[in-house]
Amino acid sequence: MTTRARFLALLLSIGLVAPAAELPAQQKDRVTPDQARQALQGFDRFVDSAMTAWKVVGLGLGIVVDGQVVYEKGHGLRDLEKKLPATPKTMFAIGSSSKAFTVFALGTLVDQGKLEWDKPVITYMPDFRLYDPAATLRITPRDLVTHRSGLPRHDLVWYNNSTSTRDEVVRRIAYLPPNKDLRETFQYNNLMFLTAGVLAGRLMNSSWEDAIRRLVFQPLGMTSSNFSVAESQKTPDFSLGYTVRRDTIQRLPFRNIDLVGPAGSINSNVEDMLKWVGMHLAGGVVDGKPVISRATLIDMYAPHMPMGGMPTDESLGAANYGMGWFLNEYRGHYQVQHGGNIDGFSAMVALFPQNKVGVVILTNQNGSALTGILLNHIADRVFGLSPRDWNGEALARSRRTQAAARAAEQKKESQRVPNTKPSHALSEYVGDYANPGYGTLTVGLPAEQLSLSATFNGITTPLEHWHYDVFSGMRNPGDPTFENMKYNFRTNLRGDIDAVAAPFEPNVDPIVFVRQPDRELLDPAFLTRLTGRYYLTDTTRVTLKGNALVVQTGNGAPIELVPYRRAEFTFKGLAGTSVEFVLDAQRRPVMLRVKQPNGVFESKRVEP
Repeated sequence: MTTRARFLALLLSIGLVAPAAELPAQQKDRVTPDQARQALQGFDRFVDSAMTAWKVVGLGLGIVVDGQVVYEKGHGLRDLEKKLPATPKTMFAIGSSSKAFTVFALGTLVDQGKLEWDKPVITYMPDFRLYDPAATLRITPRDLVTHRSGLPRHDLVWYNNSTSTRDEVVRRIAYLPPNKDLRETFQYNNLMFLTAGVLAGRLMNSSWEDAIRRLVFQPLGMTSSNFSVAESQKTPDFSLGYTVRRDTIQRLPFRNIDLVGPAGSINSNVEDMLKWVGMHLAGGVVDGKPVISRATLIDMYAPHMPMGGMPTDESLGAANYGMGWFLNEYRGHYQVQHGGNIDGFSAMVALFPQNKVGVVILTNQNGSALTGILLNHIADRVFGLSPRDWNGEALARSRRTQAAARAAEQKKESQRVPNTKPSHALSEYVGDYANPGYGTLTVGLPAEQLSLSATFNGITTPLEHWHYDVFSGMRNPGDPTFENMKYNFRTNLRGDIDAVAAPFEPNVDPIVFVRQPDRELLDPAFLTRLTGRYYLTDTTRVTLKGNALVVQTGNGAPIELVPYRRAEFTFKGLAGTSVEFVLDAQRRPVMLRVKQPNGVFESKRVEP
């Protein structure tokens, strides 16, 4: 069956298009709630055994069939140390399953006539810019929520960023290079969903949080759901997050991702999420009242962007992306789903719209494979399909992957050029480096240590010399995000370290961070100290105008000085020429040293 034919069958099954003669097969064979309950006999034992195999501490699981909740339970623990049980009320981070909420809010605004999916984003956000000016004029809200912007992920722009605002991050997008043209290919991108959330807030004259609260949570009665792990920890029933490292369960600290909330910061529980799933299966109706038009809802389930590639498993159809949902055919059943992964938590929310079946799986394990395994197992049971050992297959695949990763790690030293040294003393690499899209990367040399460190978005990573002027990120036990990241320091014509490049986004050229002036050179008090008269063959006057030093020799034109490093400045607009203030032990200027291609000229300071 073609994608178009499957989608037509979906329209028929939920009543948007009138059938020619009879309902499609899925409608005739729809599972009843009683049949589903019967099919789920013994399911608890499977869940518990699979959790043990994958070392999952706890999870919440709910299933709705034809408007009735047929399964709603907590398994395992929400707190391993305190032995607190997981329940249907336990709060978990749902990660990227939040994206569908952002799309839903925009959809209700489409229904209200405040938004059109296919008008340019700049119609509603005139300040929005992409790196490519032509793409800026063309990109639409539909493009934002279908992962076809032309940008790769660029996730390190927002990850662990606690100092920027959403508006600031949206402005930074203009400096992030794409690797594809608009609508050329599927590339998952959280920043576009962040932009979609900002758009929703602006159209509502509020924040994204308030838009979701008013357009989704309140109409659906999702009274427990929130937008921040900080809020979850104030509730009486919340889960801690865990990961597995070297076969050992370890607790992960909560990571606040409020900045990128529209792409993944919602926290919820099984009780609330079943209301969300139930509304979708009811065609956008809650308690007999529509909260969104059926046509708008179905548009979210339509394939808007092919994800490419032929299916490698005969049980699965070609993968597409709708709006906020992944789409495929699972063993003859049209599936709409979106997972979520954020530090310590994994989620899965799935709909089978033709069959009126919905599934919610919330776990407290980082990057867990169990969510997909359980979804397939549930579908096989509920639809009466021939059993398949999804769990055994995944465990075997995981073992092979881990073995390959260990073997690859042992060979990483083969990429290193032996017996090389840095070109400069380590202190010469220390400083702030900035990129207009990514922000500031700070390189430090901690006291009494013999190695550099790199700090980005609040994550400090020790560095080891790799080869030449390349340094490699070592493991930070508290946050290994930048482990093995390579930092390539660059020199300018003067031989000074003036930039560092790092593959923060592997699908484009390394991101270049340009060295910033020493902070002291931006301090008005220090700049004032440098002002005065200097003399060689004529008098040179240095004055402060605003926040910039200006130098004038004799009757010549005044020239603005641009901070460089230490006590050195460059002449604005004059390449290859600089001025160094020579300081005494009390850091008072005693000489002005002008460096030009044809020589170095020294002027002694005289009284002002």
